[in-house]
Amino acid sequence: QVELVESGGGLVQAGDSLRLSCTASEGTFRTYNIGWFRQAPGKERAGVSCMSSADGSTYYADSVKGRFTISRDNAKNTVYLQMNNLKPEDTAVYYCAADASSYCSAYVSTYDYWGQGTQVTVSS
Repeated sequence: QVELVESGGGLVQAGDSLRLSCTASEGTFRTYNIGWFRQAPGKERAGVSCMSSADGSTYYADSVKGRFTISRDNAKNTVYLQMNNLKPEDTAVYYCAADASSYCSAYVSTYDYWGQGTQVTVSS
């Protein structure tokens, strides 16, 4: 069982930056793929970014390419999502998730473990 805790959300203005953190309780964290998802009010949860444990390959949704960067620090059991040039449409609850397959995906159904979410609000 992997417990995930997100932090770093907040209220910012358009153009600002935030760094989200996802810290895992599991010591074998480095063997898990980690995905970042977001869910805006009235919308389905959608994949934002992920990083594969097998080779460190990454995925970004088109809407965040060039603005968001995912990274991980296995020594700290933590994955980060650096979000730059934030836009009002980035407003959502952001979740991190983990699964033990070889390569990450942007699909909610792939992931076995989820954090509780952190709110990101971007004002215009």
